[in-house]
Amino acid sequence: MRIQFLGAAKVVTGSNYLITTNKYKILLDCGMFQGSEQLEKLNYEDFQFNPSEIDFVILSHAHIDHSGRIPKLVKEGFEGKIFCTQATSDLCEIMLVDSGHIQESDAEWENRKRKRAGKPLIEPLYTARDAALSLKYFSPALYDQKIKINEDISIRFKDAGHILGSSIVELWINENNKAVKIVFSGDIGMKDRPIIKDPEYIEEADYLILESTYGDRIHENVNKRVEELTDIINETVLRGGTVIIPSFAVGRTQELIYELNKYYEYNDELETFMKIPIYIDSPMAVSATEIFQKNSYCFDDETKKLILNGDNPFEFENLHYVKSQEESMRLNNYSFPKVIISASGMCTAGRVRHHLKHNLWKKKNSVIFVGYQAEGTLGRILKDGSKKVKILGEDIVVDAEIHSIEGFSGHTDQVGLIDWVKGFKKLPKEIFIVHGEDNSSEALAKLISTQFNVKTIIPTMGYSYEIKEDMIESNGKNLMEAIKLKESIKEELQEVYDQFESLVTKTDLMIDEKRLKTDYDELKNKLIELQQKLLDINMIISD
Repeated sequence: MRIQFLGAAKVVTGSNYLITTNKYKILLDCGMFQGSEQLEKLNYEDFQFNPSEIDFVILSHAHIDHSGRIPKLVKEGFEGKIFCTQATSDLCEIMLVDSGHIQESDAEWENRKRKRAGKPLIEPLYTARDAALSLKYFSPALYDQKIKINEDISIRFKDAGHILGSSIVELWINENNKAVKIVFSGDIGMKDRPIIKDPEYIEEADYLILESTYGDRIHENVNKRVEELTDIINETVLRGGTVIIPSFAVGRTQELIYELNKYYEYNDELETFMKIPIYIDSPMAVSATEIFQKNSYCFDDETKKLILNGDNPFEFENLHYVKSQEESMRLNNYSFPKVIISASGMCTAGRVRHHLKHNLWKKKNSVIFVGYQAEGTLGRILKDGSKKVKILGEDIVVDAEIHSIEGFSGHTDQVGLIDWVKGFKKLPKEIFIVHGEDNSSEALAKLISTQFNVKTIIPTMGYSYEIKEDMIESNGKNLMEAIKLKESIKEELQEVYDQFESLVTKTDLMIDEKRLKTDYDELKNKLIELQQKLLDINMIISD
């Protein structure tokens, strides 16, 4: 068995890992490279495998740096299933099609320049239609539902607490009568964030692929993040300025809406004139917010309580959703104080670039970054203090105040990552540190090695690792192994009972009835299958 690291290795983008057994080829994530021009060129290179030979894809979550090359994968021959959570599947319906539109637009823009220069024209990486066609391969599941893909491979999704539907992947692989468990952390979120639940812990793994986005730092003033945000907004309002918040359309934007809803709706001391208009200027953010409401069963208890009390956390008096391009353009003609929350979060594309172009050069304005800014992006350049930037072909002076609030990050910090690793009752044999820049990965790897005495590896792009030894025997041919197998089946039976109970608790929430019935039927069949296996093994033991 072999793991190849084909993306998000020493960089925070392009998540893509290939697991090859003697029978199957499994892909963990198929993300797009984002950031510098050099990184983004990697999207146009051939895959380092034949897409038609991939048996199935396991997708940790919907963010484009994890899902964005799936349409390219399908376009080039992949025809297997894409396993993910239901919420991830729902979000990909809008995010991948939107990404297709961006690819078409970028190609059209580039071709205009090429025509004038007499250069050959280029094709988009994929189109919106390609993205829409890829959606038919998605096979969604609920959290905690152990899925037997075939006789050799099973998977289960646990909540990663990063965005709606984000998951930690547990992957069991049997090969040559031996079994190994690989865990992929995906992106791990922070504890005590609004809307979604905290990251779940995993009890055991043979091998762990662990993200390290903030592996070298600690988020400061997390508990004061909302106070810091509203203070900047209010200070900007008092000087008559506009606040621009570049924000990821999925996850971060909904969290901002949630926190601003609480601030404006429940703050009796706030003067009326300070309740300025808040504009969500991103069609995808609007659609994503609708999907959040559709998947409310994923919410944490606090958010569910708000909804049950009649407060929609995604609506309040001074909140306005902007869909049309015309309305978006008019925002920059308004002279009154306001907040514009717009994608993309790293300012690499989208409407936020137009808002920055019109507002960066005014001293009364502010820009607030609330998420990670990758190297080479406009967001990172602004955050690092550049006094002049080029936006949409025009040089813009940076006179607006630039702020960064890391407490809103969707990724946990070094303390959170170490705490999550502590959750293992049986530590992995080896841990692969991925999804981080050099300093972050190295700091986390060193800390894990010292604290847990576990070997850590920081793969480079293309690195290949062979899994050969210390696997768990599981052929069940003799008495001792039959007894072990019986205990294992008892555990599986308990998992099925737990999943039944989980489904029962979801019946009073907003969940599709057809999907609920399908999950009940699947669990019932699994229960019958396990009971039969248990009877067979009891006969072996009694003999």
